[in-house]
Amino acid sequence: MSVLRQCWHGNSSRCGVPPLAAQLLHLGQLNPWPSQRRRCSVVAEGAKSKEAQLQWVSPENRKDVALILDQAERAAVRWEVTYTHFASPPVVADALAVLEQMSDVTAVAWGGYPQAERCRIAMGREDVMMSAKENPSQLPDAVAALDCRGNFMFDAATHRDFLGAILGTGVVREKVGDILIQGEGGAQILVDPELVEHFEASLTKVRSVPVETRVVPLSQLRVAAPRREEISSIEASMRLDAVASAGFRMSRGKMGDLIKGGDVRVNWKPAAKASVEVKAGDVISCAGKGRLEVVAVTTTKKEKFAVSMVRYM
Repeated sequence: MSVLRQCWHGNSSRCGVPPLAAQLLHLGQLNPWPSQRRRCSVVAEGAKSKEAQLQWVSPENRKDVALILDQAERAAVRWEVTYTHFASPPVVADALAVLEQMSDVTAVAWGGYPQAERCRIAMGREDVMMSAKENPSQLPDAVAALDCRGNFMFDAATHRDFLGAILGTGVVREKVGDILIQGEGGAQILVDPELVEHFEASLTKVRSVPVETRVVPLSQLRVAAPRREEISSIEASMRLDAVASAGFRMSRGKMGDLIKGGDVRVNWKPAAKASVEVKAGDVISCAGKGRLEVVAVTTTKKEKFAVSMVRYM
């Protein structure tokens, strides 16, 4: 029988442990392995700290933000700059809010141009991030631009067509940023710089149209200034199909078909049903139609909803 087992069985005289200590061991109030207890305590405190940091993060974004938080902690320890994958605007917003609470980490979101929706987050200690914070375009190896050229005059291609061709080369969505459609000439694509050679060799066709893909400087991006339209509507409910059909100026039936076809997103996530309710602050995007921001919602005397929206085209 081991010394500790002798003590736990009341044989304190045989193991040389004072009777009081033996009783405490037996009751579990004295830890014979204090260093192990301290290590467990540190791990537990770390887990609690992370839970506290993530408590205000949207549930659907919590897993992604937790991974970003881990990356930030490693960057701080190693005194290096690290990058996340490309993330959607809601994930970027939640992640930046959490990272702002870390005193030893500076974070900057960058997607290749100032208005980019999908961005990577660069993270590191303030000393190594100072220039990037002032001018994100100076971030080394953060984002690369590809020019995907082809003749789409007689076979127009959409954002979905280009994304399908890109994913068809074997990469995941997180490696790709915004796709800027250039009309009948093709598209410009923001990607992880590590995949430039892969795309130059593999992205050779979009639908039935042959394309040539080559890297270009970010300064050569052709970003059209979005057109902006303010819209007001009175609705009986805040159903997605009702609000979106008013904002995008189409019939409710057609909007329902687009939702079923997966062409409509709410806060950059696919809309599950036409009956989903939207609220002020939500962003509705529709393939080929632009984006719709629900700015404000008030209730009328007749208990209907006065909806103020801004459409970006």
